Amino acid sequence: MFINGSFNRLLGGMLAIAILASASITSAAKAADWTVGANIGNVPWEFAEKDGSYTGFEVELVNELGKRLNQTVDIQNLPFEGVIPALLSDRIQIGIASMTITDERLKSLAFAQPYFDADQSVTTLATSSVTDLNGIKGTRVAVESAATSDIWATKNEAEYSFETINRYDSMSSAILDLQAGRVDAYIADMPAIAYYIKDKPQFHIVARIPTGEQYSLIFNKNFADIGAINGAISEMKTDGFLASLHKKWFGTEPAADSSTVVVKPLPAVK
Repeated sequence: MFINGSFNRLLGGMLAIAILASASITSAAKAADWTVGANIGNVPWEFAEKDGSYTGFEVELVNELGKRLNQTVDIQNLPFEGVIPALLSDRIQIGIASMTITDERLKSLAFAQPYFDADQSVTTLATSSVTDLNGIKGTRVAVESAATSDIWATKNEAEYSFETINRYDSMSSAILDLQAGRVDAYIADMPAIAYYIKDKPQFHIVARIPTGEQYSLIFNKNFADIGAINGAISEMKTDGFLASLHKKWFGTEPAADSSTVVVKPLPAVK
């Protein structure tokens, strides 16, 4: 049992250590010019290698932007639903999460020009009786929380009479439940799921859901480097860097009229 003086000295020492540790963390966070929130586990856009390092289409993109604009980059792992709150509170400057440009998001945030065109998809077990989009009526579907798949499923819940909409914080956890039979179908971004299951024959994409989605980097509206980043993305389209990323991560050349190739204007904030 501590006497008052001893306890106060111990408490003072612990407080000093905590303050130093906090200062160290704050200093480390400020060491980079850009703090980037990334939805790690979102294959092939951003995910962790076996050694713990981050890689993926958007990781390579944001690191290349840093090199071209002479900015250091610190990538922090965030769940998808945590990216927008972190931007709004200025804890990060850039978000990468195969983030779809939407009018609703443009009310409070900003995007660079799009660099990828995508739709949603329906994935089932290869042994499933579901063979098309109509087949998911009355079933238990999985989506990623707050993602476009969640928005689509919620909007179409009455039409498809889903038994349940099960929301997950990552693709891997949703796929585990699909494999275990706890859900009947997984609605997700087409390019991400196609990459994820390319060597997993137990899964099968049974339908494409046209949504006209386009992905880009997302920012706080007050971020000073939006214009410079958008200009660098235009250069990457012109010099073929983005096309080479598409070839590397998806195995095909991008369509000549796609947003991976064609320079686009900045989406207008609302």
